[in-house]
Amino acid sequence: MARGKLKRFAENMTRHNVIEPGKPLFETIKGSWNKHFNNENPISLELTCGRGEYTIGLARLFPDRNYIGIDVKGDRIWKGAGIALEEGLDNVAFLRIHLLELARFFESNEVDEIWITFPDPRPKDRDEKRRVTHTRYFDIYKSILRKNGWIRLKTDNTGLFEYTLEALKGRKDIIDLAYTFDLYHSDVRPECHEIRTKYEEKFSAEGHDIKYLKFRFA
Repeated sequence: MARGKLKRFAENMTRHNVIEPGKPLFETIKGSWNKHFNNENPISLELTCGRGEYTIGLARLFPDRNYIGIDVKGDRIWKGAGIALEEGLDNVAFLRIHLLELARFFESNEVDEIWITFPDPRPKDRDEKRRVTHTRYFDIYKSILRKNGWIRLKTDNTGLFEYTLEALKGRKDIIDLAYTFDLYHSDVRPECHEIRTKYEEKFSAEGHDIKYLKFRFA
């Protein structure tokens, strides 16, 4: 393992805003996120957060909400965790887990909103169940999301976007579904607060339209 990656892992272990295996809080945080943030503010998640651009960007804009970036890669969340500490963003945390484990770390109704930002599209048929918009993942999200809480997806990948729309339309518990295949030429653009991830900047520069959707569970 590269020396730089080892250094980042070591720094994550010392940071109070990173919850990961090996820390006592990792085993006890479920149902206690508001206690961790020391407030009763609503909680938003950024799934597949990478460096946490949305987690950090939203936390800057909305200090009266709590934001948790979730990714399995510790060297990715190291960047966002460091920025949050440097800027004194006490409403930010990062959780290092696989998304299939979400229900182990959040109680029913503990989450107010979920953002899914530029996930791996997993285009191969054999990887369908690994797509984070597969219906089995939606069942997990539903189990932790409060009633009427929004789920929002941003992606450049047309195949994943169309797959997600079909998955949602095949369910009986989806309401208020709205979507666009060209976010930056749509009237819902303000909902994304002009926050752009590293991948979004890359894909936009290559000429890809950004897709966006939102929905709630009945």
